[in-house]
Amino acid sequence: MHAPFPTPPLPAPRTGPGQGTGRGFAVVDVETTGLGRSDRVISAGVYQLDPDGEVTDHWYTLVNPERDPGPVWIHGLTSEVLAGAPTFPEVAAEFAERLRERVLVAHNALFDWNMISREFSRAGLRAPVEQRLCTMVLARDLRLPLPNGKLSSLAAHFGVHQRQAHHALDDARVLAEVFRPSLELARSGGVPLPLTACVAVTDLGEEAAAAGPAAGPARGSWSSSYRPGRKRPPCPYPNPGRWTDGSPLVQGMRVAITGDTATDRELLEDRATEAGLHIASSVSRLTSLLVTNEPGSWSGKARKAREYGTPVVGEDAFLQLLREVAPHPGA
Repeated sequence: MHAPFPTPPLPAPRTGPGQGTGRGFAVVDVETTGLGRSDRVISAGVYQLDPDGEVTDHWYTLVNPERDPGPVWIHGLTSEVLAGAPTFPEVAAEFAERLRERVLVAHNALFDWNMISREFSRAGLRAPVEQRLCTMVLARDLRLPLPNGKLSSLAAHFGVHQRQAHHALDDARVLAEVFRPSLELARSGGVPLPLTACVAVTDLGEEAAAAGPAAGPARGSWSSSYRPGRKRPPCPYPNPGRWTDGSPLVQGMRVAITGDTATDRELLEDRATEAGLHIASSVSRLTSLLVTNEPGSWSGKARKAREYGTPVVGEDAFLQLLREVAPHPGA
C-alpha cells in the first residue's frame, strides 16, 4: 500500500506580495479510474502553501471508487488496496478544508478541477475553490525551455527528483517544489499569475455523472473527456474565414477543439454542429477558431494554432458565442 511521503525541505523563500492569493495555495494531484465524466477519484494529495510558497502542511488519502480502479499499471492502486479506503463523501469535509480560501494549483489544472468538482457534486456538495492556477500555463508564461508539457520535464528543469510518479502525494510534492521557484520567477519578473475562475460542473448544466462499469483510458492524454466522435454530416456552408474577436461566429466557420472540457466533448460538438459550424479534426491555415482551456499546452492543435496565428478562445467564451451564431452571408 502507498504510504505518505514526509514534507520535503524547500529552498529558502524570497518574500513578496501575495498577489491576491488569500490564504495561499493548495497544490493538488488526484489519481483517477480514467479520464471521462463518469470516472472517479481514487487518491488525492494536497500540499498547502502560504502566499509566499512555503509548505505549511500536507495530506493524502485513498478513495474507494466503489467500482473498477481502472489503469492499475499506471497508478498501482488495486481493488484490494482500495477496498478498505473511505469513499469520497467520507473524506469530502477534510478535503474541503484543505482547499478552502486557497488557489488550487495543479499540472493541467482543469483536469484535476473537473474531477474534484464532480466528486463534490456527487456527494451533494460544492468544492470550496474560487480560482485555480495551471503550472503548464505558468511555465509557458515564464518561457521555460521545456521539451514538452509533462510534469517530469518541469521537475527536471528545476532539479526536483520524482520518487514515485502517479502517486498523488508524491506528484503533489514534486509540483509544490517546482511551483515555489516558478512563483519566485513570476514575481521577480513581473509576470502575472495565470489565475482562472473555477466554475463548478453543475453551473455548466452538467449533472453529476454516475459511476460507470468500465474504466476510461489511462491518464496522460491532454483530454479527459474526449471520445471518438460519431460521423457527422458535412457542413452545408462554405468557410467564411477566421473568427475575429468582438464579432459573432458565422455559419460555416471551421472550429477545432483540443484538451479537457468541462462540457462533455460530444455535446459541445453537437451544439456547434447544430449552429451551422464545421467541427475540424485538426488545425490548418483554414481553421477559423481553436477552442481550448489550456492555450499554452503542447498539444498538436495548440502548437499549430500558435504557428498559424489561429484565434483561440476558452470553453466558456465559446459557449457564449454559440448563443448567437450569425447566418452565412450566402444563406
